[in-house]
Amino acid sequence: MSESDLTWEAVIGLETHVQLGTNSKIFTAASTTFGDEPNTHIDPIVCGLPGTLPVLNQKVLQYAVKAALALNLNIAEQSKFDRKQYFYPDLPKNYQISQFDEPIAEDGWIDVEVAEKGKETYTKKVGIERLHMEEDAGKLVHAGSDRLAGSTHSLVDYNRAGVALAEIVSKPDLRTGREAAEYAAEIRRIMRYLGVSDGNMQEGSLRCDVNISVRQGPNAPFGTKVEIKNMNSFSAIQKACEYEIQRQINAYENAELVVQETRLWDESKQLTKSMRSKEGSSDYRYFPDPDLGPIEVSKELRESWRAELPELPAAKRTRYIEELGLSAYDARVLTDEYSMAYYFEEVVSSGADAKSGSNWITGDIAAYLKSTRQSFVDLPFKPKQLAEMINMINDGKISGKIAKEILPELLAHGGSPQKIVADRGLGMISDPEVITEIIDELLKDHPNEVEAFRAGKKKLQGFFVGQLMKKTSGKADPKLVNKILIKKLSD
Repeated sequence: MSESDLTWEAVIGLETHVQLGTNSKIFTAASTTFGDEPNTHIDPIVCGLPGTLPVLNQKVLQYAVKAALALNLNIAEQSKFDRKQYFYPDLPKNYQISQFDEPIAEDGWIDVEVAEKGKETYTKKVGIERLHMEEDAGKLVHAGSDRLAGSTHSLVDYNRAGVALAEIVSKPDLRTGREAAEYAAEIRRIMRYLGVSDGNMQEGSLRCDVNISVRQGPNAPFGTKVEIKNMNSFSAIQKACEYEIQRQINAYENAELVVQETRLWDESKQLTKSMRSKEGSSDYRYFPDPDLGPIEVSKELRESWRAELPELPAAKRTRYIEELGLSAYDARVLTDEYSMAYYFEEVVSSGADAKSGSNWITGDIAAYLKSTRQSFVDLPFKPKQLAEMINMINDGKISGKIAKEILPELLAHGGSPQKIVADRGLGMISDPEVITEIIDELLKDHPNEVEAFRAGKKKLQGFFVGQLMKKTSGKADPKLVNKILIKKLSD
């Protein structure tokens, strides 16, 4: 096979920076609250003033180890912190405390479900090289922002400096933009299930850098790696990967040079653009931080934290399919957010069947929460109340139409569906004699349609059912209606 016959293949790896959800920073008691006035959450340790000493926040270590365990990483018996040297205005000490050659955890993996419209869903095992702890840098505010409208200079906000991060580095196992986006989404899902991070990309709680190269064929050596920054959504990750893959392929095919560099994703123009040449690890002059001792996690402590891990999204998806009989699609939607999965499980444990619960939750209820910008935690309509409504439908006490009629009130205020139905007189008409009387009257009023039905136009059954439901305001038991109607029309 000639070189020109080979198909180009992308090689993608992600560096995911997860802000750990502690109230104070990694080495100081300074607050991590987001959105406050600039430079109000700093102290001498954050700024690296002479005579100050950092002290590791134990909650940071606990969250980092829990995250590593959930990603099937091996926890190091001993790890250490290092100083990463670089000079940039957002770094008050001119170095960042991170972990270099002895991280807290290495060599793990996760299963990622890759779903793309029009294609078959598949599961991909993605290796994870390492997870390490580090402190965040500050934030530069440039001209053109609301605070600096018309300005020609930049300001720096150190509120974010020193916030605890867990950097998760994948192995170069991803091959498409969609796989990269799904991997990042699964990482965020896991972090949220663990409760170690809110994963809010708009606030910078989860940020991804993507490393991409292309090669001709799966056995060819890796090409020149390019890093892409500045992506604040999973769709941006996918689009940036797809653009950069094609850019590199075009460059190689036109005998152009692909250089190792850092590029930015321009959302408005939907393209990547060069930012700076890519540094190597030697440029940072790492050395062990002299102010922080080695980190040791005992087996007993590690196992006690492991015992606190919740059921993770992938395990929930499998259980929902195998034990509750849900479709893969329903299981995927329900487990996307922990609060939705918890609500669903409470509905099922309250006696509702899983499929009906799933339909109401992923349909009408999810749409309502999206429109009101609420979460399942805020919902006045409690799981037991939804289970009550579902069982009323299944027991023939109300129709689905009546359920939808009372649902807005339940979503807004909660309450007992049984009481609302009783107070409004919305209960199902399930007395055969009453329904027979209504059907007799209906058939008498539509002799032409009756004759047409008996002549072979069986679709008219829907006409009669619709008319009867109109007469009863949707209260008639549809199963009983169809049974009696067919008998009457066949006489």
